[in-house]
Amino acid sequence: MANPLFNLIVFGLTCGALIALLWPRWGLLSRFRRGYRAGVRVGMEDALKHLYKTWRQGREASVESVAGALEVSQAAAARLLQELRSAQLVRDDTIRLTDEGRSYALRIIRTHRLWERYLADRTGVAPGDWHELAEEREHHLTDEAVEALDARLGRPRFDPHGDPIPTSTGDLPAARGVPLTRLEEGGHGVISHLEDEPRALYDRLVTKGLSPGMRLEVLAPVPGGLRIAADGRVIQLEPTVAGNVTIVRVDAEEVEAEAAWEGITLEDLGADEEAEVVGLSPACQGIQRRRLLDLGIVPGTRVAVELSATAGDPTAFRIRGALIALRREQQRWVRIRRAEEAAA
Repeated sequence: MANPLFNLIVFGLTCGALIALLWPRWGLLSRFRRGYRAGVRVGMEDALKHLYKTWRQGREASVESVAGALEVSQAAAARLLQELRSAQLVRDDTIRLTDEGRSYALRIIRTHRLWERYLADRTGVAPGDWHELAEEREHHLTDEAVEALDARLGRPRFDPHGDPIPTSTGDLPAARGVPLTRLEEGGHGVISHLEDEPRALYDRLVTKGLSPGMRLEVLAPVPGGLRIAADGRVIQLEPTVAGNVTIVRVDAEEVEAEAAWEGITLEDLGADEEAEVVGLSPACQGIQRRRLLDLGIVPGTRVAVELSATAGDPTAFRIRGALIALRREQQRWVRIRRAEEAAA
């Protein structure tokens, strides 16, 4: 004869398992379905970005290119494209975005680039990690959260790599500049963009200290490489690395007008000398840049050397009435005009 208590326990466990599996919204099956749908949505959004990128570059997308960009099988890529067609984000006859598809892609790109800007300006996250973290976050911010982030950051126009950030209305300025490899010896330019993919090449650029907004001059080439002068240093780049740098040419008159102070930093200021801050090096980003700005080191600020450590590092400067110690690395980020030059 069956034990009634045992049967009751089995019945209770069975009911509990069914509830845990089938309960609306919180059941395991419901969670699995939401997770699956979220995974499909992320894949669709990544595919939209790829299709938009190929369109902007004047190239034709394909099932193979989608599979390669998303690192999935061609069968999975074909399913994603079919989902996009069903949602009327891709045209039925070709692998091209509809107007709605382009708008959707731009929203994802806007979120991505704003989040990269946030990571660069407000956190200590390493530059090489910005892209990957933004890739994850871009799929989870609501439109309201994106607009709040944009306002909090002061509505920036470019991400930290130099890519333009789409506006809330979907406007995206055309990219400017040419590859650094096209600049002739003796030519001058300003870095407008550093390509962040593949990461290995981007990490090389970061290690070299390059960043958007930095001025450079192409020097005489060396075997197997290209040499530039930037931020007071001579830097050698392999051709494959240099090809990921985009520059905007600068004419000779502008270079000559700024030659009197370009490259002079706080590190060059002698004892009892005074200077006027011109700006911060583009290489100074994130928390370090915010700290210097918070200390009042902005264009027009007067600074003077007050005291140097025995080894010369750090040095104490008089800035806006306060005594502030800066390490050599920080001094190199602050561009200046000496007092007599500023008064001329």
